[in-house]
Amino acid sequence: MSEDGRFTIQLEQQEGFQITAKFDWKRVPDLLMDEGPPLGEQAGPNASRMLAAAAANCLAASLLFCVFKEEPPAHCLRAEATCSVARNDKKRLRVTRIEVRLIVADVVKEAPRFARCKDLFEDFCVVSASIRQGIPMLVTIEDQSGEVLHRSA
Repeated sequence: MSEDGRFTIQLEQQEGFQITAKFDWKRVPDLLMDEGPPLGEQAGPNASRMLAAAAANCLAASLLFCVFKEEPPAHCLRAEATCSVARNDKKRLRVTRIEVRLIVADVVKEAPRFARCKDLFEDFCVVSASIRQGIPMLVTIEDQSGEVLHRSA
């Protein structure tokens, strides 16, 4: 990202509702996005799914960076993002809530920094903190047995 925090993603319609997103990083492959039926063919994720994935990815990366700083151990975190969509008073579909569940391995919850990080990692997530300004979010950290280690609304 440039110093002023700006970057450009290029999108190009292919056919129907299929749109290719071309990212500003040369090593990142293009991503095909699409709408679900009846508009599209579900050939790729739609914008709402990308939004939920972006929030979960940012939160996961923020937690891992806070806990481990450098290189986190492989396969120590999984995430689930649930996006609620409903019609508003004008009958327009809107994202009404995003819930992110981070499932951490023992190596994360037993790390010396975890106790402190679980209470502050959300503050450093660019995407979820921005989304929260307009969409309610619930974030939960659980261990692999399902024990809730942290929950914020």
